[in-house]
Amino acid sequence: MQQIANLYPQFTGPKKQVVITMHQKPDGDAMGSTLGLYHFLKQFGHDATVISPTNWASFLNWMPGCKQVLDYERQTEQSNQLIEAADWIFCLDFNTLGRTKNMEPALLATNAQRILIDHHQQPQTEVFAYGVSDTDKSSTAEMVFDVIIGSGHADKINKDIAECIYTGVMTDTGSFRFPSTSANVHRLVATLKEHGLEHGIVHEAIYDNFSESRLRFIGNVLLNRMEVFYEYNTALIAIPAADLVKYDIKTGDTEGLVNYPLSIEGIKLAAIVIDRGEERKCSFRSKGDFDVNTFARKYFNGGGHFNAAGGQSKETLENVVVAFKKAMMENRDQLSTYKF
Repeated sequence: MQQIANLYPQFTGPKKQVVITMHQKPDGDAMGSTLGLYHFLKQFGHDATVISPTNWASFLNWMPGCKQVLDYERQTEQSNQLIEAADWIFCLDFNTLGRTKNMEPALLATNAQRILIDHHQQPQTEVFAYGVSDTDKSSTAEMVFDVIIGSGHADKINKDIAECIYTGVMTDTGSFRFPSTSANVHRLVATLKEHGLEHGIVHEAIYDNFSESRLRFIGNVLLNRMEVFYEYNTALIAIPAADLVKYDIKTGDTEGLVNYPLSIEGIKLAAIVIDRGEERKCSFRSKGDFDVNTFARKYFNGGGHFNAAGGQSKETLENVVVAFKKAMMENRDQLSTYKF
């Protein structure tokens, strides 16, 4: 995989057919980074299309360009034609092609140059012609900003790009409270403000745009579905499929729930397991020196970052809960010592 900087001169070259994609069930960073890059490349005359492997949360629909994003599962034939005809395929916010779900075969079969921009551990570098992978970055949106600045085209940053990049950075840093929020992140925000960003509008669109049923769902989760294990400095939320039906939960409605238990004094590890029908989806968050990337990889066929990771299982919800508690006990020495 060549350094992405080697691609920069081609930005101003002949028109390219470009596909930009992200991981399945895209979050704010996935959608923000892809749309930010989309608005950037369009200014050079490239024919760009953003394709999501699946649907996405409705609270992202306000984002500039989101109406033009294709859903691979709903628009498979059109998406495959674009992938087959592409010169460049930018792969953002995922480390392996498997995270694109049903898109993976088409991405592997294409003759296009695949380009990686990502901040997750252990990237599948052998399938990319160009790329950058940096686990120290707060978000993929920050990395897209770096590409824009590094390529010498800061003048291309407009309000649309600013809103998209800010969405990605803000959501992946937990509104700038996670340790990944470096001094460079704050300088990035200042630059975006200078290019027309109205950050309050973005916060309102992301965080004040949910249904009443979601709020009642969160109340039910915290009251009835959360267990706290103080001897392990750990909290677990297990959500049965029936709850999702009862409260009419949509894609994105469970976003951020795993962070709630971390607000409890002394909690070092928080986990959420959701019964999605065909599989159980897991999310893990930690404070301080507990590595949930390693935890997710070892026990739940997952991975991610040091303090934020995910996993999945085909076992029943009850069995996954049992497996989590066993894994928690196996890591007692690390979890019972609370360090910051």
